[in-house]
Amino acid sequence: MADPPKHLLIVDDERALREAVAERLTDEGFVVEQAESGEAALRRLSEFAFDVLVTDLRLPGIDGRQVLEAALERYPEIVAIVITGYGTVKDAVDAIKQGAADFITKPFQFDALLHVLNSAMEQRRLKSENAYLRSQLEERYRLDGLVGRSAVMRDLFGLLEIVAATASTVLVTGETGTGKELAAKAIHHNSPRRTQRFLAINCSAIPETLLEAELFGHVRGAFTGAIANRQGRFEQAHKGTLFLDEVGTMSPALQAKLLRVLQEREFERVGDSHSIKIDVRVIAATHSDLQRMVREGTFREDLYYRLNVIPIKMPALRERRDDIPLLVQHFLQKLSGELGRAPATMSQEALRRLMAHDWPGNVRQLENAVERALAFSQGRPQLEVQDLTLDVQAAPPPAAAPEAAFPEDGLDFEHYMSNVELTLIKKSLERTQGNKRRAAALLGLKRTTLVEKLKRLEPRGQH
Repeated sequence: MADPPKHLLIVDDERALREAVAERLTDEGFVVEQAESGEAALRRLSEFAFDVLVTDLRLPGIDGRQVLEAALERYPEIVAIVITGYGTVKDAVDAIKQGAADFITKPFQFDALLHVLNSAMEQRRLKSENAYLRSQLEERYRLDGLVGRSAVMRDLFGLLEIVAATASTVLVTGETGTGKELAAKAIHHNSPRRTQRFLAINCSAIPETLLEAELFGHVRGAFTGAIANRQGRFEQAHKGTLFLDEVGTMSPALQAKLLRVLQEREFERVGDSHSIKIDVRVIAATHSDLQRMVREGTFREDLYYRLNVIPIKMPALRERRDDIPLLVQHFLQKLSGELGRAPATMSQEALRRLMAHDWPGNVRQLENAVERALAFSQGRPQLEVQDLTLDVQAAPPPAAAPEAAFPEDGLDFEHYMSNVELTLIKKSLERTQGNKRRAAALLGLKRTTLVEKLKRLEPRGQH
């Protein structure tokens, strides 16, 4: 089977040179995307796993060194070639030290660039046969098991650190597999209670008849089988943190008892009339829509407001696809260590498939997919598309550049481009569930610019 085409990003602010080189590279079989600035390059790198980066070092604003650093940090296996217009030894040496595969000086012949590219890709191919996962995850992209560098995750890390310093009750919401318990642990481990116990209980996993005793404990003889006094999770978590997962599944009677604990900071064991005072921070979590349940009368409104003192929403993985490469590196490093094998890498083509998948099971599903791919690789140092599950293999990689169907009689360019803009804006709004600020960030726009474009484009897009 033929190798898939190599996806290449060329970054240069000299338009004529950039376009000429892109055209020649396309003729050589590369799938080429262009960026006229460092800022544009960083946006493309956050969206797509390129195989090759060719960047000028001298760029206005964000320069080529920063582009190179961001590319290698996100994709350790990318082949990076730098262009310098000054030909200084120092520029070339610094770039090689930074991780570039090679360099070329301006002015250059295209054949010389092609030779440098082919040599670098061949060296990388040979090196990958016994590659070691060199990239180490930086602490600023992790918080007690949570991993991410996207804007939404940086905002989340900042919020968790602020919340950790308080004693307030927290309600963590989000889809299954988004890491709600990891967020709760991060709050506890960065709080003044870090030296005390963190206890977790899944309210949906325990029958209602037993959940009350699990939470509040019981005295001897309270019910059949209660042969001795027993502490519940609230007592065990005294001075620490108690994480109540899937709190929306609690019965009305238990909701009432939990409300009293939150209000009075005391409770009675099952079968006892003696009140026990406690000091416990409660962090609750649910994937259910508690506001809807309140409206329907299945969840107490007063309890909802007691729990929802500080709300934290965990983003779905499809809302932060640019974190997938970092997560894959993290899981490969972790799982390889558990299996006692040298850390493996993920091919760029496989990474593109992972980034294109919707991940209804979120980060948990991605970890399972990486573990499965690692098992199917049978010790190979690089994981390929065929090691992924069939549904992920079937996910079409996002196009590096859109291809337009060009009618023989031509097209209305302005109308066509307006529809392209409108489609991108609508997709970004879908991904961010209508949040215009985050949608604008995904598109590299200001929020006001996005709103103005939407006002201008929507009437035209409806005709």
